[in-house]
Amino acid sequence: MRILLIEDDLKISSFIIKGLKQAGFAVDHTKDGEEGLYLLLNEPYDAAIIDIMLPKRDGLSIIEEIRRQKINTPVIILSAKHSVDDRVKGLQIGSDDYLIKPFSFSELLARVQALIRRATGASEATCLKAGDLSMDLLKREVTREGKKIDLQPKEFALLEYFMRNLNRVVSKTMILEHVWGYNFDPQTDVVDVLVCRLRNKLDRGFEKKIIHTIRGMGYVLKIS
Repeated sequence: MRILLIEDDLKISSFIIKGLKQAGFAVDHTKDGEEGLYLLLNEPYDAAIIDIMLPKRDGLSIIEEIRRQKINTPVIILSAKHSVDDRVKGLQIGSDDYLIKPFSFSELLARVQALIRRATGASEATCLKAGDLSMDLLKREVTREGKKIDLQPKEFALLEYFMRNLNRVVSKTMILEHVWGYNFDPQTDVVDVLVCRLRNKLDRGFEKKIIHTIRGMGYVLKIS
């Protein structure tokens, strides 16, 4: 899952980025409102976290513009403003949630996960399932036929992306964007290496292979 953070406070940004990456998200960050708007209009994100007071362009105008452009990316506003009127205004102009500073990271993470579940129509709050494969998003555990499979953070993030796109072919560029963020080298073979590692862990010891390479297109997690 790929998140955009638009926040000019470097201390808060570092705190959020570290937590989201540990939770398995790919995070793009900018402290510039204009760059943030450009990224939202031109890059695919699963959610955005936007501060209100930003250099060059404020957060509310960013949200207004992306909604005018029919960009439906779920948005959480971060703000030091505590009044009910401020929260109401933020929600009325198109944000999906509003979190007041200071906040706990666990609350922010829970809100981000809830927004993504609603946006993707996920029916299960804590677990993804694909055939005999199960992923517990809270415990960060993966099992196949009840057998626990230990995954590194990037392997977990890749599998989550595959499971949310079950039976759909995803390209290497799509994987790079959603697992690593937009600051990547498009010529790198890191995707092939990561897919190979994940495939070995998921398919070893099982008769049915579930991760497939589609030549010239990408990869697919196929259950049926």
